[in-house]
Formats: sequence, structure tokens, C-alpha cells
Amino acid sequence: MSQADEQWGARLRQARVAAGLSQKKLGIEAGIDEFVASTRINRYELGVHKPDLQTVRKLAAVLKVPVAFFYSDQDDDVAALLLRYWQADDQARAQAMAVLEPFVPGPNA
Repeated sequence: MSQADEQWGARLRQARVAAGLSQKKLGIEAGIDEFVASTRINRYELGVHKPDLQTVRKLAAVLKVPVAFFYSDQDDDVAALLLRYWQADDQARAQAMAVLEPFVPGPNA
């Protein structure tokens, strides 16, 4: 098992716990058969298995997190920033972009 798989699983667990859902409840709400939901989510969290993108999208929707949150391979600060940006309203997003703009060249720079 790779470090990336472990990190992916840890992020899933973090989001699930923050949402107050059991492994089984998360799995069922994401459309996983109730008889294997808990086991499947447990395997994802342990990094033993990784879900396909369609399942990740369902998990993200249930947990109210961006898909990118699970895949951020930088550090936890980047994942936290992605999560906070995604949860922010349009005004807060615009303010965040304005704060960062002087420090980071844009795509046309």
C-alpha cells in the first residue's frame, strides 16, 4: 500500500467523521449495497482499496467536500485550503483570490 493510498483513506475518514456519519451510513448514502457498505468504506479508509471516480464523486457529494480534497497529494494545508475554498460563498472566494493574486502569477503571466 502506498503513502498516497493511506493519505486518501485518511482524508475520507476525516471527512466522514466531520460529517458525523458511520462507515455504513456513508456507504449506503453513496449508493453502496447496505450489506457491504461498512466493509467497503473501511477498506477505502485503510487504503486497501480505492473507489472508482464515480464512487468518489458520490462520496464527495454525501460528505459535502470537493473531489480534489481526496486527491491533493501535497500536504494537509493544501487539502484544507481546497476544502475551505469549496465551502466558501462566492464573495469569500473572490476575496481569497484577491489576497493571493499579488503572490502567484496567473496563467497568462
